[in-house]
Amino acid sequence: MNVEEPALQALGLTRTFGEGETKTTAVDNVSLELFRRRMYLLMGPSGSGKSTLLAILSGLLHPNSGKVNCLGKDIWKLSETEREAFRRKYFGFIFQGYNLFPALTARQQLEMVLRWGEGVPYREARRRTDEMLSLLGLGKKGHLRPQQLSGGEKQRVAIGRALVKEPVFCFADEPTSALDWAHGEQVVELLCAAAHEQGSTILVVAHDSRIVPYADQVFHLEDGSLLESQSPAMHALRSES
Repeated sequence: MNVEEPALQALGLTRTFGEGETKTTAVDNVSLELFRRRMYLLMGPSGSGKSTLLAILSGLLHPNSGKVNCLGKDIWKLSETEREAFRRKYFGFIFQGYNLFPALTARQQLEMVLRWGEGVPYREARRRTDEMLSLLGLGKKGHLRPQQLSGGEKQRVAIGRALVKEPVFCFADEPTSALDWAHGEQVVELLCAAAHEQGSTILVVAHDSRIVPYADQVFHLEDGSLLESQSPAMHALRSES
């Protein structure tokens, strides 16, 4: 019998900030496994360490101790240059702060990822970009720059930029926080499709409990510790009790 190997495995991750009396432990001995074709939701109170854990798993923030094995590589044993190349090749990111280039239009934000990051020919990059913008309800706003877009529209552009390359992994930090639920649900459905249809591994950090039914598994983090992992059905029962 073939046992599925995790696409990402974290072992004993710990991350602290500060020294002496001001020292705080943001992530405390966390271990978890993520598999392909699944969307995971990481929940917990503000300040529980969710964004810190996401940054460690995605190769953006070095842990004090522990390992992140991803696609057979310990990403924290790679050089900075190797790790950056690995992230660029396999990862997509959705940040709370959008991180859009002010001088580029919405269409150019996405095309750049495909043309210069992936080497996709111009016509194919334009087709995939226009298709993604249309899915996000931005089909008529591709010519606009970030300062001409609302906060919710900028968030959707950032989400499109992460998904248009069809990444092996997508790390999303509060992807629906700037959106009304009609657009938020649309984004969550796109993330689900990326997992279940494209085979990506999606990890979402969010407070919004409306995302729970869409997740394949829900992790709970509190005071830096991973308390438990549940299916959405078990999470619903726990919330009702």
